[in-house]
Amino acid sequence: MNTAPIGILLVDDHAIVREGYRALFARQPGLRVLAEAGDGATAYQLFKDQHPDVVITDISLPGSSGLELISRIKQRAPKARILVFSMHQNPGIVLTAIRAGALGYVTKSSPPEVLLRAISDVQAGRHALSADIAQALAIEQLRGEQLALDALTVREFEILMLLLDGKGAGTIASTLNISPKTVCNCHYLIKRKLGVGSDIELVRLAIKLNVMDLLQLAAAP
Repeated sequence: MNTAPIGILLVDDHAIVREGYRALFARQPGLRVLAEAGDGATAYQLFKDQHPDVVITDISLPGSSGLELISRIKQRAPKARILVFSMHQNPGIVLTAIRAGALGYVTKSSPPEVLLRAISDVQAGRHALSADIAQALAIEQLRGEQLALDALTVREFEILMLLLDGKGAGTIASTLNISPKTVCNCHYLIKRKLGVGSDIELVRLAIKLNVMDLLQLAAAP
């Protein structure tokens, strides 16, 4: 009996990346790219229009991040199957994505077959992690270290990423469709939860936790 191919919504802000993986999926008879998007707002609209079986999204997107996209999709469709495909390997980011509703997390350094297997697993409702992510999470557990970022809610983590990108309260409020007062309150809660007293300490902690690196800091306007 013939089985319908898995319909995919591919979300990445780099067109060349989307093109490469669209070509990979086109060679798989069991997969079909229904639509693709370069930002979260477009992706959310396409999700509503196309009803994909699996959403594959990066974490870093223009405007609101992949974490916000995951949250919005899950609020609309709690049973949605979402797979994160990203360069980020920080265990705190991984756990935040999973807490937001992602079923799988695969790094872009993984072999193509790992991504293909993860798509099938996620579509079937199973969790899927690439080996490097599974190893990083295991190491953190063995160390017995509490992941500082795990104390943040998905919304707080989203605001943290925008703060680290140099965005002001007004810009963040506009991006996330919340009030500037809410942004300021979250800013305070983020610092309290992470045990820092100033924005300088917040940046230092973010560098230590690999949320941002010195190259990103140097490149910031």
